[in-house]
Amino acid sequence: MEKKTARLYFIDAIRAWAILMMLQGHFIDGLLDNAFRDPSSSVFSLWQYFRGITAPVFFTVSGFIFTYLLVRGDQKGLQNPRVKKGVWRGLQLILIGYLLRLNLWGLFMGKIYDSFYLVDVLHCIGFSILAIIGLYLICSRFKSFFFPLLLVAVTLVLFIFEPWYASLSFESLPAFMANYISKANGSVFTIIPWLGYSTFGGFMAVVFTKYQTARTIYPLAIGTCLVLGGLLIFYSSDAFLWMSKTFDIQVFESIHFNNYLFIRLGDVFLAFAAFMLVRSLLKNATLLKIGQSTLSIYVIHFIILYGSFTGLGLYGFLHHSLSPMLIIPGAILFMLVCTYGALKFERHKEYINLNVNSTIRFGFELLRSNFFRLLRFIGILKS
Repeated sequence: MEKKTARLYFIDAIRAWAILMMLQGHFIDGLLDNAFRDPSSSVFSLWQYFRGITAPVFFTVSGFIFTYLLVRGDQKGLQNPRVKKGVWRGLQLILIGYLLRLNLWGLFMGKIYDSFYLVDVLHCIGFSILAIIGLYLICSRFKSFFFPLLLVAVTLVLFIFEPWYASLSFESLPAFMANYISKANGSVFTIIPWLGYSTFGGFMAVVFTKYQTARTIYPLAIGTCLVLGGLLIFYSSDAFLWMSKTFDIQVFESIHFNNYLFIRLGDVFLAFAAFMLVRSLLKNATLLKIGQSTLSIYVIHFIILYGSFTGLGLYGFLHHSLSPMLIIPGAILFMLVCTYGALKFERHKEYINLNVNSTIRFGFELLRSNFFRLLRFIGILKS
């Protein structure tokens, strides 16, 4: 039997915040006129910095949630029902990621455009879930501390060696596979290094689960996140420069000059601390529902903004053309529409899925019963 899982409201709230930040970030970045992208503007720089926090937080929270559910069961290894659910969830996210990049008009003409093979958030999170399951199964026969150690080790390896593998082209691999580890073809998010945030989220979940019943869990967690976050943001770059000079290791110097991964991890710590600090205020039903509906929100936003399936999206019509006077209310409206649509879908999801499945079954049955007639109609079989 699986243990009943205590709901972590602050995690749902972080997820809600991250998805809303993603919506406005994608909308503004895609539609704001280049004339208003002024790095010297404090407002634009602040927006840009907070936009950069969104993805690390989202990947970390995704890894946290899945691992939190994975390790709370009594059963271990393949006997854990969360393993099977996780494999299905990971594959589902990867499939949805590809479907959102599918252009039906091109498909009808027998074409699959190169953009179909690009890797994005859903592919990465789906793969991250599968990777965490793989690490969990590897560690299932070892002591319990081995799993969190392996998770944090994966994060450190991916983050520390980023300057080395970021310069590799992976030209020998097929584009379909290379897109998962290289941005050369236009993929926005790749497994390396973004898997590192998910595995670190998994590490945090294991530690949090172990000490969750302690009375001082939240004060200790908040204090630890504040300290580690501050150290990573303000001192990690200097620490890597010191290590490069002391041990004469070039990769540490490279990290010093482009230390975005560890600094963003510091931002993640501060975000967790902030939401844990106000956790008693984060039990609003709508806010929590938004946090639990991130997949639906992501799909709807992708269709409206980027024109999934039809190629007709706001990005195609208004790309880099709006002024701040239009972009700000437009972003707010965009967030409201996507969120409202997702919440409506979630409310009627069972009914919609039932009708979709019935339609698919009816279509297959119709095709099966008229298969030979169809072949005669298109001239493959003679009458």
